[in-house]
Amino acid sequence: MEVVVLPEIDDHLNYLTKGCVDVVPAEQLAEKLRSSKKTGKPLVVKVGFDPSAPDLHLGHTVVIRKMHHFQQLGHRVVFLIGDFTGLIGDPTGKKSTRPQLTPEEIEVNAATYRRQIYKLLDPETTIIDFNSRWLGALGSADWIRLAAKVTVAQMLERDDFRKRYENQQPIALHEFLYPLAQAYDSVALEVDVELGGTDQLFNLLVGRHLMREHGMEPQVVMTLPLLEGLDGVEKMSKSLGNYVAVEDAPTEMFGKLMSISDDLMWKYWLLLTDRSAEEIDADRKKVADGSIHPMDMKKGLATTIVTEFHSAEAAEAARCEFERVFSSGHLPQEIPELSLSPTGEKMLLSKVLADGELAASNSEARRLIQQGGVRVDGDAVREIKAEISTTGSEPILVQVGKRRFAKVSFSKD
Repeated sequence: MEVVVLPEIDDHLNYLTKGCVDVVPAEQLAEKLRSSKKTGKPLVVKVGFDPSAPDLHLGHTVVIRKMHHFQQLGHRVVFLIGDFTGLIGDPTGKKSTRPQLTPEEIEVNAATYRRQIYKLLDPETTIIDFNSRWLGALGSADWIRLAAKVTVAQMLERDDFRKRYENQQPIALHEFLYPLAQAYDSVALEVDVELGGTDQLFNLLVGRHLMREHGMEPQVVMTLPLLEGLDGVEKMSKSLGNYVAVEDAPTEMFGKLMSISDDLMWKYWLLLTDRSAEEIDADRKKVADGSIHPMDMKKGLATTIVTEFHSAEAAEAARCEFERVFSSGHLPQEIPELSLSPTGEKMLLSKVLADGELAASNSEARRLIQQGGVRVDGDAVREIKAEISTTGSEPILVQVGKRRFAKVSFSKD
C-alpha cells in the first residue's frame, strides 16, 4: 500500500476532509490527529455496511476511498459488516418499513463485499468485523438498558421518522433499534472517527451521544455526498439501472462513465479519484476557457477509474474500443451472445431486455424503448409494446443506448 507522508496536521486535515460535507466537530478531528501523531497510536476509523445488495458500485466507493485515505496516513480502518443490523433493516430514507434480510442473504452479500473492497483497501491492514459479535451477545436486560439512553423525542428528530409519524405512516418499534445498534457499534469498537453518507448523519450522531453516555470520548463524524448515478438525478442504484459496478468489465465501465453529463463529471473527479480539489478546479477553468475539451477530460476520468479497478492496460484497451465504436460508428469487436427461452412465437422486446439483463427491470426496459434508446438490427424501436419474433434461425442484434450490444437468439430446449 502506498503510504502518504504529509508534513503538517493541516495537510492531513485537508487530505482527509476533501469532498466531505460534514465534519462534526472539525476541531476534534484536528485534536485526535495531533494526539495520534504525538503518541504514535493510530486512530480507529469505522464504516458500517449493511449487506443489503449483492455487490458494490462506485457510489459505495466514495466512503471506501476515504477509508483508504486514513489507511495511507497510518490509521486503523474497520470495515464493519452489519450482519446483525441487516436483520433489522436500515430505515434511512424509507417511507415505509424496510424488509428484513435473511441470514442466508446476508452471508452471500457479505462474501461478495469481502472480495470487492480490496480493489481500494489494503488487505493486509484492513480489519473486517461483524457486529453480530457484540450485538448478538446482548441479552434482554442489556437492550433495555441501552434503549433507556435514547428518548423517543430524539428518534423523532430524524427526518424520515418525523415525516412518517406526521403522515400517520407506520413506524415499527424495531426500526428505532437500528440507529441504536449502529451507535453501539462505535462503543464496542471504541471508535475515533465514523464515516458515512450524508443520509447517515443522524445515525452517526447517535453514536456520539451513546459514547458520551458510556463515559467515552465521542467519535468524530464525517459524511460524504451521495453520488448521483449515470442519469445525473437519482442516487446511484442497481435497482434504477444508473450504476457502475466495481466489477463491471473495463469496456462496460469506460462506456458508462463516458455517458455522464459534463457537469456531473466534476463531482466524479472529486469523489472517485485521488486528485486534489485544486487540480480539479484548475482543469475545470481550462474547460471553461476552451483550453481543454470536456470530452478529453471525461476520457481522462474513465481511464483513471478503469485503471484503478482493473489495470492501465485494460483502461487503454477500453479507451481504444470506445473511440473505435463511438467515435467512428463501428460495432464492438466482441458482442456478447445471449440465449433466451421464448414464451411464444413472439416476445415483448421489454421482456427480452429484462431477461437478458440489458435493462435492470421491465419498467426500465419500457422507459428505454419509449425514449428511443433501443435498436433492433439497427432500427430504432419506440413502441413500448413492440414484439420480436423468436422463430428466426439468426441471432438478433439488440443495442441499448450507445454502448450495450447483444446478439440474442432463442432456444426452446
